[in-house]
Amino acid sequence: MDITKTLQELKARPGFAENVGMTLVHNGVVRAWSRHDHSPVSAIDVYPDRERIEAICREMEQRPGIFAIMAEAAEGRLKPGDDLLFLVVAGDIRENVKTTFAELLDRIKAEAVVKQEVVRT
Repeated sequence: MDITKTLQELKARPGFAENVGMTLVHNGVVRAWSRHDHSPVSAIDVYPDRERIEAICREMEQRPGIFAIMAEAAEGRLKPGDDLLFLVVAGDIRENVKTTFAELLDRIKAEAVVKQEVVRT
């Protein structure tokens, strides 16, 4: 996902100026260490469930004040520093956007993306 291009396209949508006061962007990146024990990681294998990601996004777009949600997950073997997950949530006020954004991120990570770390030896 090209964030700059995505934001430009979002701003060009009818109703954007009338309905959006905040846009939050998440750019998840592969870490060089394991979250669990900080052991070195040389790569991760990522398996996103794109249909589930889309369903979560469409569900959460129905929340009060939310104008649009976009998500893109990488797939395959990724190395530290590679982009892993992009999320964009646009809505009216920060209370609506922040709450939706936090739940969106947690749900996609828990329900729709499987990752397997490749530990450095």
